[in-house]
Amino acid sequence: MEPYYAGALSLVPPVIAVALALLTKEVFSSLIIGILSGTLIYTIGMGQDFVVVNTVQNALTVMVNKIDFNIIIFCSVLGSIVYVIAMAGGSRAYGDWATKRIRGRKSALLSTSLLGAFIFIDDYFNCLTVGTVMRPITDKYRISRAKLAYIIDSTAAPVCIIAPISSWAAAVGSNLKATGAFESEMEAFIATIPWNFYALLSISMVILVSIGNFDFGLMRRSEIDAIKNGPLGSSEGEHDNIDVVTERGGVLDMVIPILALIVFATLSLLYVGGYWGEDPAYHTVAAAFGNTSAGPALAMASFAALFVAYVQFTARRLLTLKQFMSGVLKGVQAMIPANMILVLAWAISGVCRDLLQTQVFISNIVQNDMGMLGNLLPAIIFIIASFLSFSTGTAWGTFGILIPIVVVVAEAIDPTGSIIIVTLSATLAGSVFGDHCSPISDTTILSSAGAGCVHIEHVSTQLPFALIAAISACIGYIVAGFTLNVYLSLGVGFIIMICTMTFLHFRNLKRETYAEHEMMHTIASEQAADAPKVKGQPKERI
Repeated sequence: MEPYYAGALSLVPPVIAVALALLTKEVFSSLIIGILSGTLIYTIGMGQDFVVVNTVQNALTVMVNKIDFNIIIFCSVLGSIVYVIAMAGGSRAYGDWATKRIRGRKSALLSTSLLGAFIFIDDYFNCLTVGTVMRPITDKYRISRAKLAYIIDSTAAPVCIIAPISSWAAAVGSNLKATGAFESEMEAFIATIPWNFYALLSISMVILVSIGNFDFGLMRRSEIDAIKNGPLGSSEGEHDNIDVVTERGGVLDMVIPILALIVFATLSLLYVGGYWGEDPAYHTVAAAFGNTSAGPALAMASFAALFVAYVQFTARRLLTLKQFMSGVLKGVQAMIPANMILVLAWAISGVCRDLLQTQVFISNIVQNDMGMLGNLLPAIIFIIASFLSFSTGTAWGTFGILIPIVVVVAEAIDPTGSIIIVTLSATLAGSVFGDHCSPISDTTILSSAGAGCVHIEHVSTQLPFALIAAISACIGYIVAGFTLNVYLSLGVGFIIMICTMTFLHFRNLKRETYAEHEMMHTIASEQAADAPKVKGQPKERI
């Protein structure tokens, strides 16, 4: 389809979708209306006849063109793996085993954060795997699904963007190489890591929330509801009602399929990247990851892991063939809502990028107006990247658009090159922030699915935390633009983040009723007291 430059109107679809989703708490209709508003602008702008018919037809065409069936297959098969593991009793056994070793809410939250940081190869894989492994444990300690989704989301893209060996590093490196401004794109990427203030602050915030109970706003309300009534989410009618076929399942029935998924995913990423191919240029791990495609690799890995689960469960007669296949189908059914949101999110991103040329509109703003900003360039680039990524729901597309422009503008402002790395880092940080909190971002959607959380609840509860980290990072970039001192800049951002979180937390406590406050601490303390004791280890304070 031929693109149409819509200018500022290209921002209308995501604005409508986000506003309606936050107002109505219903994401499907909000995304559909956003898509149709975009194709309506396109239909009128292109002068097409039969406006109503072509508006719908254009929407369907974009939707079909933007679907990534590899990711849909991966999500669906992973849902099947989770379902059959639960049917075989593996989830129950793992939850019982883990609660004997993970004692209390803080330990459960920290374990979730560490697992998220450990799986840094790919954000899609991170979101669904961490949720699958840790949800039985967080449910045991009545941690809200919203907080679980927040931790998953905050240890996905923010971790991948500072991991030298990841699909994100490969994507950034390819864009840096295309500019021709760097002798080594990997060295340039590594140089951006300490300046990636949003990623570093976001990860720090997760740790503080895990150990310091810095809850406020809607997240605090979700935590109170979870402790009072148990964790509630989109999986109330899905995985929580799985009929466990046998009680003979053990911990390994949970661990082995997940480990198989991790191993096969790593090997598949290398295979698709050409590690064992004919071209010797890709015969290193870094080069193969740089050339790989996550979708096909994860789809292959999910089928391999499902086969491992089939052999493991049927050979030991935990499940019959009929029971196993029934579980596979029910697992796919459980992932239908997440898959639908993904398809709609890809469609609205395609409407903005491919039809209405949102990226061209933003690029024109950057090219025409950035030269006069001087020392404020990193902060302004961070804001622009955040807005573009939030509007389109893609971090990769955002830094793919902005990196070539940012390099040229930064070199024009400072020919010595001292501000280029800082500005590139701001580009990456802003891209991650927008992607992190956008309701149409695939990683946000997958985090909701992995945690079993209602998608719009995840978006609304996570947004205040992401905004605090983003504002703190932006102030850090203002300081960096004038000082070029990474320690001072990051330190200022960190102090602002700590002070803001502390203020909001204690203000929330003052507004909270005495009964709610006592209920939170009483129930949480009882759960810690009921947890198995380890000799010589004090009871965890809640």
